[in-house]
Amino acid sequence: MGSNVETLEFQAETRQLLRLVIHSIYSNKDIFLRELISNASDALDKLRLESLTDSSLETASDDLHISLEVDPEARTLTVRDNGIGMTRDDLVELIGTIAKSGTAGMLEKIKESQDAATAESLIGQFGVGFYSAFMVADKVTLCTRRAGTDTGTRWESDGEGTYAVQDVDGLDVGTSVTLHLKPADSEDGRADYLSESKIRQIVKQYSDFIRWPIRMDTERPGADGGTTRETDTLNSMKALWARPRTEVTEDEYKEFYQQISHDWLPPAETIHMRAEGTFEYEALLFIPSQAPFDLFSRESKPGVQLYVKRVFIMDDCEALMPNYLRFVKGVVDAHDLSLNVSREILQHDRQIHGVRRRLVKKVLGALKDMQSKDAERYTNVWEQFGRALKEGLVEDTDNTEALLPLVTVASTHDPDRTTTLREYVERMKDGQDTIYYLTGESRAMVENSPHMEAVAAKGYEVLILTDPVDEVWVDRVPAFDGHPLQSIAKGQVDLGESADGEKEADAARAQREEEFASLLPWLTDALSEQVKQVRLSSRLTTSAACIVGDAHDVTPTLEKMYRAMGQQMPTVKRILELNPSHPLVVALRTAHDANADDPALTEVAELVYGSALLAEGGDLPDPARFTRLLADRLARTL
Repeated sequence: MGSNVETLEFQAETRQLLRLVIHSIYSNKDIFLRELISNASDALDKLRLESLTDSSLETASDDLHISLEVDPEARTLTVRDNGIGMTRDDLVELIGTIAKSGTAGMLEKIKESQDAATAESLIGQFGVGFYSAFMVADKVTLCTRRAGTDTGTRWESDGEGTYAVQDVDGLDVGTSVTLHLKPADSEDGRADYLSESKIRQIVKQYSDFIRWPIRMDTERPGADGGTTRETDTLNSMKALWARPRTEVTEDEYKEFYQQISHDWLPPAETIHMRAEGTFEYEALLFIPSQAPFDLFSRESKPGVQLYVKRVFIMDDCEALMPNYLRFVKGVVDAHDLSLNVSREILQHDRQIHGVRRRLVKKVLGALKDMQSKDAERYTNVWEQFGRALKEGLVEDTDNTEALLPLVTVASTHDPDRTTTLREYVERMKDGQDTIYYLTGESRAMVENSPHMEAVAAKGYEVLILTDPVDEVWVDRVPAFDGHPLQSIAKGQVDLGESADGEKEADAARAQREEEFASLLPWLTDALSEQVKQVRLSSRLTTSAACIVGDAHDVTPTLEKMYRAMGQQMPTVKRILELNPSHPLVVALRTAHDANADDPALTEVAELVYGSALLAEGGDLPDPARFTRLLADRLARTL
């Protein structure tokens, strides 16, 4: 034993701060072991680095590892490394950080924080993770000797008011931290940290990819009925993301993907990237082959894990991946974050936002490459995740130009295969500038919609959009590659007449408007509770009537979606369009010209409106009245 024992007192503010660390800040007490292993790993990294420039340290850098030692009788758990170690001055400087940082200002910030997660993130900024050991220990003893020195140092404290520092001879190079454990207490969240299974579970969860072996002696039944001691390595050390892609096999990628995703199908795509510069990180991402069952449930979470220098920090890191890419699995390992960084801090971190932007571009770029190089594989990915990707057209305006070429939808061009917007544009008719689409609940409903009649007669292709999210994104995206997107169920649809044809159409239209000059205002008044206008249609060829919206009206389907989500929506009145050449409409005009006061005409107007509503899959406001009027009208014709 050496000499020069020194007992120091914590500052008053520091004692309060330490009390917060021990009793309040860390909600998960298991992370004390993560913190100590991380510190040990840093010490090993430093020794390896210094040994490259100081040849006298080479012998000390052989077989670098971390040891966990359990003594059930003494109730101690020791975390030992043969890393760089510390001098007495280093020890006071580094372990005493809490004293240096224990200012009234910092303490005030922690007191002002409203929740444990925010307080924990503040603690993490001051590097006091070592003191989380006092959550599970009555006393902590630290022994250390720095590589290249002869004398070691012993540090000890019960975490209350003082700590003792003493010179010690005969220590090995490195550091050992011995925790004199408190009894297990499930109510206080303290597990039995002498249990081999619990230690294995913590190491597996938080420190499995630490580059140095984490070893522990364990007892196993012997052949003669006794026991034998074996040294096991608890961590895999297989941080695939830290290795060059050329050194990782496809089988290793597949095994790792299965480990983090619990999906036993191979991934559709693997993305391995490394960023260097002001903010260094590695990322290993996977695009699955099959969507999880909960992809569209409220409980669905992003699948990217966050590590800091191979130490696991959190699952489901929302800050790293937008919601529409929640199906992407993988890990991001940042080099310059605190181990105790919180979700709240990440949400506002400028560098993390930069990482997120690059990850999104990388994923969208990988999908674009897959689309061009392996169409069959891409088609499967789109079938699984296309609905989620289309959410990005609503949520992520910065990447609209990258997302639009990926969109693959059904169209009237081919009933058996989907099309991209690029393919649609390439097939456009001469003189066509607009991309036409129609939304609906099913392909059959869209194809049989009255709105399709004139467009189909002209031979124009129409995109068939049947996903609920289609109702939203088409309103947010005005054009693709300079071509406007136009719903054939909204506004006036220009079907690209030639100059001569347009003159003829204008003349015919003017004549029809004159012929129906008295009927249209009367119908608008008669149906004023349901529609805002009745007008003649240029989009109908066989149906008597259809209902359309103004160019910027909310569609009925979207209105239902908003109401289902609890949003108050004003009722949107739409427009009833009549086919002036349909026998029913012609007969209605003739009857109105003959006797505008005939009450039966109002009933016919209601039937025309109700039929148009049913044809587009809408809900009748009064089904009983409609069926009664229809039955009465049919009875009169028999």
